Amino acid sequence: MPLLDPTSWQSRPLSGPRHTVTEPATGEALGTVVLAGAEDIAPATEAARTAQAEWARLPHFVRAGVLRTAGDLFTAHADELREWLVRESGSIPGKADFELHVAAQECYEAAALASRPAGHVLPSEAPRLSYTRRVPVGVVGVIAPFNAPLILSIRSVAPALALGNAVALKPDPRTAVCGGLSLAAVFAEAGLPEGLLHVLPGGPDAGAALVTDPRVPVISFTGSTAAGRAVGEAAGRHLKRAHLELGGNSALIVLEDADLDAVISTAAWGSFFHQGQVCMTTGRHLVHASLYEEYVERLAAKADSLVVGDPHRDPVHLGPLIDDGQLGKVHGLVEASTAAGAKLAAGGTHDRRFYRPTVLAAVDDRTPAYTEEVFGPVAPVRAFSGLDEAAALAAASSYGLSLGIVTRDAARGLDLAERIPTGIVHINDQTVNDEAVAPFGGVAASGTGARFGGEANLEAFTDLRWTTVRSDVAPYPF
Repeated sequence: MPLLDPTSWQSRPLSGPRHTVTEPATGEALGTVVLAGAEDIAPATEAARTAQAEWARLPHFVRAGVLRTAGDLFTAHADELREWLVRESGSIPGKADFELHVAAQECYEAAALASRPAGHVLPSEAPRLSYTRRVPVGVVGVIAPFNAPLILSIRSVAPALALGNAVALKPDPRTAVCGGLSLAAVFAEAGLPEGLLHVLPGGPDAGAALVTDPRVPVISFTGSTAAGRAVGEAAGRHLKRAHLELGGNSALIVLEDADLDAVISTAAWGSFFHQGQVCMTTGRHLVHASLYEEYVERLAAKADSLVVGDPHRDPVHLGPLIDDGQLGKVHGLVEASTAAGAKLAAGGTHDRRFYRPTVLAAVDDRTPAYTEEVFGPVAPVRAFSGLDEAAALAAASSYGLSLGIVTRDAARGLDLAERIPTGIVHINDQTVNDEAVAPFGGVAASGTGARFGGEANLEAFTDLRWTTVRSDVAPYPF
């Protein structure tokens, strides 16, 4: 029996318009959902707050059991969920399988969080027991994007639930099913009590209402830096925590001792995986001058060899961009870059939403596709002469999410990384990596640091409470 039934997949009635779920590769309608408006947020968060109190009181192993079962269900329903990821988000099957794997692992890791030590016993000057304890924040608001819709929802939803919270999830309407309704279906089948997870696909008005709702003390937002700034400002005015995972323009530094036979595949993956629609995408290739010409030539040849098309119907390397707006942005940046003097070494063309993997050479600080986050399959390549210049170029960005360094001398690579502000470093790998056990996040315009994954989830979704206990009432001078 299918996990997702389009005739009954939304249990809570919403007041917004009906939205057609479409396949970006073809424009074909896959189903319809009702969107949430701003007026739908308060009833959902009130119901979540009511349900959360009892959920938090349950033994930890009960919550852990629900999360483990949810992890199993992502595997059990993989065929169905894979098809939704491929068709609704434009993922190739391999990328969809990776999302399903990470979703299961996020649930298993979250299950383990439920039994982690909850605090510490503290020394005290007074004759009393003094200790700290981590307690659930209550209701967590999660706002997730379209590009890796399952991962970028579940990585907040699973740990928040495991730690005793309820969740109001607003997925991007373009991926309302695989980024939202699929999670609701999995957790319902896993035995999550009613009222703890509310899926509210909607637009900016619904997101703004969620951020300002007084019943939601913590917001977990993944999206663009511009939107993240607005979320952070609104959350700050309402004195609530906002965990912001934002954009990036990550650099891959290729030192003069690198093996180009090994590097090119890694470099191409970093820029072209999921059509470049990944926050960690390699947006800047910084290559030692001695390798530069050959690197550009070989990366361009690799780009030309990749197949772009409909991932649901054909074996392809790249699928479609998510919509016409994203297509226009990507192509506009490429055209502006060539107009500014960049050389088009490969790509730069598209058939409908299928954009060819693109390599730009002769880029500099005036090249828009080099200085800005493209969020498309575009690889700008720039030469450097020495380590000081490489470090300066890599650090000369408002973003600081991920960094890759390729060298035969790993210690040298680590030393170079220390000079570049970033939240993530990979030596001898490209910039796009994710594991449920690892803290994830960027600095500067890329967000508010490593707030997701592993131990970071404890701080993200709980409050630290100080408690003291005396055997007798404390005496005071008056």
